[in-house]
Amino acid sequence: RISRTTLVLIFVLFFCIPALMAMESLKFDSAAYVELLRKLIGENRNLQNNPPLNVPQEDLASQHVLKVLEPYTVEKGGPLMVRRETFVEGRGNVIIEYRCENKDAPYVSFVGSHLDVVPANPDEWDFNPYELIVEGDKLCGRGVTDCLGHVALVTELFKQIGINKPRLNVNVAAVMIANEENSKVEGVGIDELVKRGMIAHLKSGPVFWVDSADKHPCLGTAGMVPWQLKAKGKLFHSGLPHQAINPMEMAMEAVKYMQERFYQDFPPHPEEERYKFITCSSMKPTQWSYPGGGVNQIPAECTICGDMRLTPFYTAQQAKKSLQSYVDELNKDITKLPTRGPSSKYTLPDQGLTGTLELTIMGEAMSGIACSLDSPGNKVLFEATEEVLGECKPYSLTGSLPLVKELQDEGFDIQIIGYGLMKTYHAKNEYGLLSDFSQGFQIMCKIIQKISDKH
Repeated sequence: RISRTTLVLIFVLFFCIPALMAMESLKFDSAAYVELLRKLIGENRNLQNNPPLNVPQEDLASQHVLKVLEPYTVEKGGPLMVRRETFVEGRGNVIIEYRCENKDAPYVSFVGSHLDVVPANPDEWDFNPYELIVEGDKLCGRGVTDCLGHVALVTELFKQIGINKPRLNVNVAAVMIANEENSKVEGVGIDELVKRGMIAHLKSGPVFWVDSADKHPCLGTAGMVPWQLKAKGKLFHSGLPHQAINPMEMAMEAVKYMQERFYQDFPPHPEEERYKFITCSSMKPTQWSYPGGGVNQIPAECTICGDMRLTPFYTAQQAKKSLQSYVDELNKDITKLPTRGPSSKYTLPDQGLTGTLELTIMGEAMSGIACSLDSPGNKVLFEATEEVLGECKPYSLTGSLPLVKELQDEGFDIQIIGYGLMKTYHAKNEYGLLSDFSQGFQIMCKIIQKISDKH
């Protein structure tokens, strides 16, 4: 007769321990990671996304991913289902799946690591951005933080899954995407995957968007509305300012008025504190231009460009409507703006001239996201982060991520993670830390295991 203690021991040995060890036993192969990242960075000259000058060919990067994973694919007798989905030649997306025995099991997914990069100007860098430079723990090159370092990380995760074949109660998937750095061109990346229903099955579980930084959970990002304000006045000699309408002075005062109104209408939102936003919504100028002329000429027009950054508790539509109303109010009576000195004016009644303002919203607005703080995905992310790092310090910021809000609106439980460095995002001399990506590997393994244990 088998004692109760023996039965418990058998249960623990054959059921509990293997389940606990399934993902915990996976090891990050730093040498293999660096080798793959070196190949990815070596392609980045042709991954730069700034059309029409730079149209990336993401297949140049994904070919290295596919080669690493090939020995572990179902075609080679392994457990991984790997495919490239292409809508524009040379610009494919990669979908990877590891399915458990239960065909009805939910998914845990790692989505958003992208195969394109922002442009780099080698003349401005202290090292060659088009090759990986390793300095101890420091990995240098365009795309290490955003986002080829994450492409290599997700590849290493699935390679280890393919080797070890952990027994799980959930399916695990990854989607590496094309064309993340350019929202103006559609039908290339994840927007088309969603449109065609190719990743709809991932809604059954949490989706971790792997394109952030600093290792801790990102709870929210901002929407972004780019704007342009053109001020039209009257060109004249600067020695006779009373005969001119100075568009530069008018534009400066107009932007000041618009900013004052914006901060009245879009003040800090109560939810921003709960989500730990670093800053509130903002509206500011970032560029200035004019047609040219002599320093002794008051120009006929000038243009100021900038953006509005909106915490996700305000909508881009609200902000666009408000900004237009500010300009409309000024055009009804431009004299309400303060002038700059006794000779400064925005109307010349004797000549029948009045300065005017033209507002243009440039391109498509980007929506912000507030991740669910109550979802299972959020809870396991917090737990896994604290277990690996010793603490969990979530944050939100008014930088913007494309596509994530649209995915959330489609019904995906989006959580945002990343293991590069925020201070080098889109910056010259971009780099990341090998130790950070190694910890990211551990966190992702724990996420998978914790979700599996709940099913």
